[in-house]
Amino acid sequence: MSKGFATDISSPKNIKNGSNPIKKKGRLISWSPWPSADFQTKYPAFPFVLTILIIVIGRWYISFLK
Repeated sequence: MSKGFATDISSPKNIKNGSNPIKKKGRLISWSPWPSADFQTKYPAFPFVLTILIIVIGRWYISFLK
């Protein structure tokens, strides 16, 4: 095959990493039922999106006060 694909098929190699990725159990804030400890890795854009939402809703609210 001439379009950049390998011609011979090799079996995948099993590579063992030194540490297994273990999901954190528990809570980010100990007394709070939310968020879970892995919240920051599951939703990395959450602070940015929340900030944008607060700004947009704040501007919308202020425009209604005028």
